Amino acid sequence: MAAPVRVLLSCRWLASRAARLGCRALTSASSSAGGGRSPWQLHSAVCLKRPAVVSQSKSPIQREVEVLLQQMELEGSLYSDHELRLMEDEARLKRKLSNTYDSDEEDEDNEIVMGQDLEDMWEQKSRQFKTAPLVTETDVKNDKSSLNRKLENNLVLLVKEKIGSEEIWMFPQVAWECGETMRQTAERAIANLSDNRIKAHFLGNAPCGFYKYKFPKSVRTEDNTGAKVFFFKALHKSGDLSAIKKGGDYVWVSKDELKDYLKPAYLSEVQRFVIEL
Repeated sequence: MAAPVRVLLSCRWLASRAARLGCRALTSASSSAGGGRSPWQLHSAVCLKRPAVVSQSKSPIQREVEVLLQQMELEGSLYSDHELRLMEDEARLKRKLSNTYDSDEEDEDNEIVMGQDLEDMWEQKSRQFKTAPLVTETDVKNDKSSLNRKLENNLVLLVKEKIGSEEIWMFPQVAWECGETMRQTAERAIANLSDNRIKAHFLGNAPCGFYKYKFPKSVRTEDNTGAKVFFFKALHKSGDLSAIKKGGDYVWVSKDELKDYLKPAYLSEVQRFVIEL
């Protein structure tokens, strides 16, 4: 546990340094011991999550516990008003069928709607109600660019970026600019990607993860070695990319599908904070 804690503390320290001391202080904080400008660019990336739309289906053990709890509640509960009414209707019907029944004791002029009649009416209404399918048309087509898929799961946004001559899937990210906090850089990443079409709620000012990678050799120089990426969590509130992005340039995927897109080293870092509840 010590290593992740040290990484998180360093993330928070560098992010706070940017806000308090400005560009020069943050650059010097990440420079080498010999002085000079750091060859590593600072980036902010966003783990943008679309929360589950519906509750997940119960597992077999959960269904067994549910049935058991319902049975315990039924056995220990009092009769409801409707159950008492059914019992009164049954007693009234028995009196009518008995030889000692006296019609003067009850008001025959009023039409009586019995509890069983109400149950039959409710049953007819319930049959007319149709629930929306959990498997949508988007799921059938396997269109991963749509938000209307895997309604039981949390989804995160991945975009395809070109680094050198290679196209790589990653979380939306941009380079830090002088005068910004790392969170402001993360907010700009979403704004630039969606042309301000996506509204998101960021979860705090501190990064939730860190990753460092080198640029491809074709674009790598002594002064531009690679990027240090600080990840921020955000919840999707509204908006989509369908109007400004091609379907193959971005995907909304579940945690289990991340391995189909992300490189192993990148995946091992993001799996620490991408949680499926």
